[in-house]
Amino acid sequence: MREVQSPTIREAHDGDWPQMWSIIRDVITEQRTIPYDPGMSEPDARRMWQLPAPARVVVAADDHRVVGTANMYANRQGPGSHVASGTLMVAAQARGTGVGRALTTDMIDWARRNGFAAVQFNAVVDTNKAAVRLYESLGFVTLGVAPGAFRHPTQGFVGLRIMWLDL
Repeated sequence: MREVQSPTIREAHDGDWPQMWSIIRDVITEQRTIPYDPGMSEPDARRMWQLPAPARVVVAADDHRVVGTANMYANRQGPGSHVASGTLMVAAQARGTGVGRALTTDMIDWARRNGFAAVQFNAVVDTNKAAVRLYESLGFVTLGVAPGAFRHPTQGFVGLRIMWLDL
């Protein structure tokens, strides 16, 4: 694995999609960390991921290689629109190199700049210990766990955490 040194977080461009899709496809077909349909088609994934403004879609780039991606948006419309949410995914070869931290920190900064009161992650897989440790190190707390809400391919039914960060 090549070390990723401080990836650049930038707005995603249309030309980034093939590399973003490769990461998204790999993460969802692993079925270990994100509760998305592993049979999702590329067009459906693009519609789901590439959200229009005021949402934001970014990539973590190491030179010209996309090593991670995130989207961020209001968690709910109307009375819940003051809480941000988002999803991030990191390429397998870049995990453990700081890409997830860079993407999460960027999301928190975006939420603060846009006047959100908090960031809520709705479905953090309980067995995704690296993500839980990362989010906790950035000040997130677990509000609760929906027991057995995620079907892990090797560990069976595991919990999904709701994680929260007051801004």
